[in-house]
Amino acid sequence: MEFAEVVRRRRMVRNYDPDRPVPPEVVDRLLAHAVHAPSAGFAQGWGFLVLEEPADRERFWAAASPGGGGRDRWLAGMRRAPLIVVPHANRSAYLDRYAEPDKGWTDRAEERWPVPYWYVDTGFAALLMLLTAVDEGLGACFFGIPPQRIGAYREAFGVPAEYHPIGAVTVGYRAPDHRSPSLRRGRRPVDEVVRRGRWS
Repeated sequence: MEFAEVVRRRRMVRNYDPDRPVPPEVVDRLLAHAVHAPSAGFAQGWGFLVLEEPADRERFWAAASPGGGGRDRWLAGMRRAPLIVVPHANRSAYLDRYAEPDKGWTDRAEERWPVPYWYVDTGFAALLMLLTAVDEGLGACFFGIPPQRIGAYREAFGVPAEYHPIGAVTVGYRAPDHRSPSLRRGRRPVDEVVRRGRWS
């Protein structure tokens, strides 16, 4: 598929065919592409938890799902996904990397960072998974794990303290789903969000 078509077709898919697993070679490509994301200092401070077995996926939903709030329809479709990948950011990997001699810093001070690139870079990796899914004829959705559920998620899967989940990605073959009401807002045109040469 042409890259422009991949970008055009990318959307958050919230319902999947539960009877069609993601082929192992496709899972491998999703992850191989994810680790080609850029990272500050080539720190590569990410870690990915791959959940393919039904019991693992069920444990994820039990640990990470918020209770109530009218999310039943959304969760019903999402729970059908045959693959969940949870990307994690490791801040320590970046602080350690930039304390190495070639970077010129002598300590692990976090205040030098203009933004927390450990989250940015892990987000880049997640986006590459989303685009790879489209290129493979699959659907995918990136969504957050509610802050109040992070502890339960960590405990359920033994996630080390230095790794912070930035969200989760469901992947699978698309099934008919409901369009998000947010789409009624429409996509903002390029001319509305781009400034050239000077902001004002």
